[in-house]
Amino acid sequence: MAWILLVVAGLFEVVMALSLKLSDGFSQVWWSVSFFVTAVLSFGLLSYALKSLDVGTAYAVWTGIGAVGTAVVGMLAMGDNASFVRIASIALIVVGIVGLNLAGAH
Repeated sequence: MAWILLVVAGLFEVVMALSLKLSDGFSQVWWSVSFFVTAVLSFGLLSYALKSLDVGTAYAVWTGIGAVGTAVVGMLAMGDNASFVRIASIALIVVGIVGLNLAGAH
């Protein structure tokens, strides 16, 4: 259950980052509200997942989902650059997260 909550927390982190961008320096009210709500949800779920997961692995997975998800959505929906180096770097983040999980498996 903790892993599911951690993944959901990571997805909320993606929405949080995109909402922050779309809030335009907190000048857009609804995107600002979205940022604050998803930030609380993301951190809250991370906190709950940390009750039963190792902090290093859980934090790496959470930030990895946020970083990879935000970069992919940025490229697909917000016109961010989608160069080979950028995509390869995202793949390296995913490999690192998988490696951390495999190293921590019992």
